[in-house]
Amino acid sequence: MSEAEWLSRGVVVRRLLEVDQGQESVSALHVRVMAEAAGVTPRTVWRWLSEARAGRLDPVARPGGFTLNDQQWNRLAQMGGNVAALHRQMTKDDSLENVPSLGTLHRTVRRDLRAGRPLESAGASRARVEPERYDRVLAELKLQRPGEGVPVVDAEPAQPAAAVPDENGSQPATRSGVRLFVPGARVVSTGPVAAVVEVVGHTAAARGIGCVFGEPGVGKTVAVQQALHLLPSRAPVWRPVVGVKPGLPQMRASLLDACGLPAASLAHRAQAADRALTEALRQPGVVFLDDAQRLSPPLLDYLRLLWDEPGTAAALVLCGAGAERVIAQAPALRSRVLTWHQVTGVEPDRLSETLAMFHDVWEGAQPADVEWADATVARGNFRTWAKITSHLYALTKRSQHPGADRSLLEQACARLGPYL
Repeated sequence: MSEAEWLSRGVVVRRLLEVDQGQESVSALHVRVMAEAAGVTPRTVWRWLSEARAGRLDPVARPGGFTLNDQQWNRLAQMGGNVAALHRQMTKDDSLENVPSLGTLHRTVRRDLRAGRPLESAGASRARVEPERYDRVLAELKLQRPGEGVPVVDAEPAQPAAAVPDENGSQPATRSGVRLFVPGARVVSTGPVAAVVEVVGHTAAARGIGCVFGEPGVGKTVAVQQALHLLPSRAPVWRPVVGVKPGLPQMRASLLDACGLPAASLAHRAQAADRALTEALRQPGVVFLDDAQRLSPPLLDYLRLLWDEPGTAAALVLCGAGAERVIAQAPALRSRVLTWHQVTGVEPDRLSETLAMFHDVWEGAQPADVEWADATVARGNFRTWAKITSHLYALTKRSQHPGADRSLLEQACARLGPYL
């Protein structure tokens, strides 16, 4: 257990008191285990327990400091740990003479939580969504047609500022760095894309954590980008970029940079950076972290600590080939994942139709030729189909051939190399 995970004194003594049923009910093994969890010596834990038995357990306010009474603390629990809502209510209460600032109230709650003061509903309330509110949020996210419940993925994607339409007026198939290798290609709203749109919408509405995984090249990133595009424009999307085998400072810097915070000045100041990230994640939105399989278990646990903050309102979407296996090595985060979704390859029965929508070069292609290429080369992998399309497009332009016949398709497939 790392230093960041050490239990506080209040948590230690409360858990020991739960098993303290009389003489010798708390053993030396109990104390040694809790001492290791708290990062202190067993003698210190025995002293804490002795003081707790004498009644010195609850957090003690600093002289002149502010402390929430039991009624205010219970009200905070009923509000799901929403400190800002409690502060607004306290401000409107004329019977209170000295109302602290919102910052002081946040510090008071964090201090009491670290000291072991229980806030029963703070952790669970964030994940609970009333059915009526959930349906309303899904409707706002445009993920359902009224009365049908069918995901809507047919909307025209918003054109990026730097994108230039081709001669046919189509938008280039690029989504935040996702390249599809051929001019004139279009993002296709297939069944697997619709499923990802629904999963991401669910995760965003519930402000939870989701994992989208699957084999390389099946279209995970493109599908998630399409789903994020369908979110309301007022819901921000943060996209931290993960390097290869990043350390905690690099991970922290990428999160700061994605949230528009000064990464250069905060990346190596852990406490200040974490406070800034915690405040930023209080805003409803989505953090999309692609290539999550690059993250080590300690980094995944760092994400878990950020999302365990009671005020966190942002959703987290992890995506990558093998991301589910890496997350399985971080049990604390794995237990908090709301939605798991595996993206499959292109639907075989709709392959010809999908390719025709993807690029005009496939119009008029024989289904038998497409089936041959899928069985021998592509095997349902859309990234491979995009590369085949790129070569086929170049061959048709060079030979002035009107369409994709078997001979051109064989030449295009031969250029993909022997490693398929």
